[in-house]
Amino acid sequence: MISKLISKLEQKTDLTYDQVNNVMTDMLSGKTNDKDNADFLSFLAEKGETDDELLGMLDKMQEFSLKVEPKNTGTVIDMCGTGGDKLQTFNVSTTASFVVAAAGGVVAKHGNRSSSGVSGSADIFEYFGYDLNAEPSKISEILEKHNICFMFAQKFHPAMKYVATARKQLGKRTAFNLLGPLSNPAGVKNQLVGVYSIEFLDRLPQILKRKGAENIMTVRSDDGMDEFSTSATNRVCILRNDKVLMNAIDPEVVGLHKSNLKDIQIKTKEEAIKSFVDVLNNNANQAMIETTALNAAGGLIVANICKNFEEAVEIALNTIKDGKAFSLLERFVSATGDISKLKEISNG
Repeated sequence: MISKLISKLEQKTDLTYDQVNNVMTDMLSGKTNDKDNADFLSFLAEKGETDDELLGMLDKMQEFSLKVEPKNTGTVIDMCGTGGDKLQTFNVSTTASFVVAAAGGVVAKHGNRSSSGVSGSADIFEYFGYDLNAEPSKISEILEKHNICFMFAQKFHPAMKYVATARKQLGKRTAFNLLGPLSNPAGVKNQLVGVYSIEFLDRLPQILKRKGAENIMTVRSDDGMDEFSTSATNRVCILRNDKVLMNAIDPEVVGLHKSNLKDIQIKTKEEAIKSFVDVLNNNANQAMIETTALNAAGGLIVANICKNFEEAVEIALNTIKDGKAFSLLERFVSATGDISKLKEISNG
């Protein structure tokens, strides 16, 4: 079946939802070979994925994944980017997730190790002793207790191992880069997603709307970041009450300072971890703290805690400055990892 579909894709023919959904069953069951998987993904990317094709893939990925059932009341959100912007910035969305949780939000963070950056969200959690292989029930308890948890993509999407070789061989972006952030194992309906291309800014909310999403905010910065940046204008698309609106967020208009990309870039994993801790402890440079606050502001809006960016930015900055964000990190690491690792950095 896959070879027929590869021929269609080679001829730039769009596939139906059912065709893609069915071939994904074979791919995620290990019934197809690496060459076919690579050809399928490559020709699909060259043709350009339609919404139906992406939805067919996404639904099947979620069907094959492990699930976390949040017991929290309130709006559960996720915040992450599609990655691959190659700008080597610190872990912005992971840091911002702790700020949102400390400000009253609930964040079921889904992520992976870094493929093109210095450090991924999994690398940060793992450094502090968090068990990346924790069972779904345990993660649900962590989320209930701390209003934040981490779900390691490799643990929760075991069937993706069957396409891992093909993806590595291709060494370029495929539909899975886009779908990873959308396949949250806790089934969140509210999400802040950074995208690597302007094209997906309004397409992703429309795709997620078809899956019953509530509040979705997508963002791409004019400086190329797949997150909110304080060094440029940010293009934003918001799905709320079934309506999709486009907007532009200028950091200076919402009360922040214009920064330079180099102020938030890192070179090593050690720097990534130190930046993460320093921001939450209000010890980092202004650009890192304000970039985190701006991203947290997006999360607070998606989480129904704030109505607009001005209010959300103020709450995010105060959550860092008054020590709430760092207190949450301390409690979280004490309960799920090794507190001495945190003390080493925060006291050093």
